[in-house]
Amino acid sequence: MTSDQNELPELNDVSHADDHNWPLRRALRISAIALVIIGIGSLAVWGWAKDTEGIWGALLGLAIGGAFMLITVVVTLMTSNSSPATTMAVVLGSWLAKIAVVLVILLSIKNLDFYDPMALACTVVISLIVLLAAETWSVTKAQSVYV
Repeated sequence: MTSDQNELPELNDVSHADDHNWPLRRALRISAIALVIIGIGSLAVWGWAKDTEGIWGALLGLAIGGAFMLITVVVTLMTSNSSPATTMAVVLGSWLAKIAVVLVILLSIKNLDFYDPMALACTVVISLIVLLAAETWSVTKAQSVYV
């Protein structure tokens, strides 16, 4: 064997095959990294465009969009050792609770002027789309055993 062949990874790596939480932990890690990248970009763009109001809007958007997506992965990880029915009930309940909390937050800051609403909206939408794509990609690309 040449040295090039020794550097290649094993074709059928099954090191995580028996860990059913690994794809979710991978999704959480990749999504958190994506959220940091979105945060840096959004804070730079909106800070340049709208000064302090843009920074506050981007921070609120990151908090709302990031928490909304990452809480689902955390709740799924927390209930992964229970029955599928329990996991789905808890995930659905947490989703409904997240909707209620987001509505309360948005209604409570609606008339405040310390943030830029466009920065908030754009950052939330970008966060939701990118984190959904990151979670989907990381779970579908994770090698798992199909039974």
